[in-house]
Amino acid sequence: MSRAFVKESDDDLSAGDLPERPVPTHANYVTPHGLEQLRARVRELAEQHEQLKAIADEDSEAKRKLREVERDQRYFNMQLERAELVDPAQHPRGEVRFGATVRVEGADGRIETFSIVGDDEADVAAGKISWGSPLARSLLGAKVGDTVKWQRPAGDTTVEIVAIDYRS
Repeated sequence: MSRAFVKESDDDLSAGDLPERPVPTHANYVTPHGLEQLRARVRELAEQHEQLKAIADEDSEAKRKLREVERDQRYFNMQLERAELVDPAQHPRGEVRFGATVRVEGADGRIETFSIVGDDEADVAAGKISWGSPLARSLLGAKVGDTVKWQRPAGDTTVEIVAIDYRS
């Protein structure tokens, strides 16, 4: 019989029906700010869990949301356990390393600024890119005045390092 004709209650759904968030296989480097963000997220999820657990027995939407929160708790707790704090203040100032804010000029003359951060802190709209991204990998180790090749799906391009800063 087709599953379309079988009535399933929300109780039949298990946490296994919700896909786990993938945990990167590479190191989980974090800036001091990124570490605090991870800790805050773990605290926030713990609070949400307690609130949802109290009403999940009577509310199927709360039960579904509780499963999402539990999945996210597993992910963020694991990321926090794996976190390797990198203090950008210890890096040489003239070279792009993890935690650097880098200003680059593209071949078209456009200037852009990126901060190289950990996976969970990355936010492209805010100019924060993961250290494992193609752009960050191409910038790591470069110095002011260097031109690096950025391999992109849209085609390779070059950018020149205009400035390197390690903001606290």
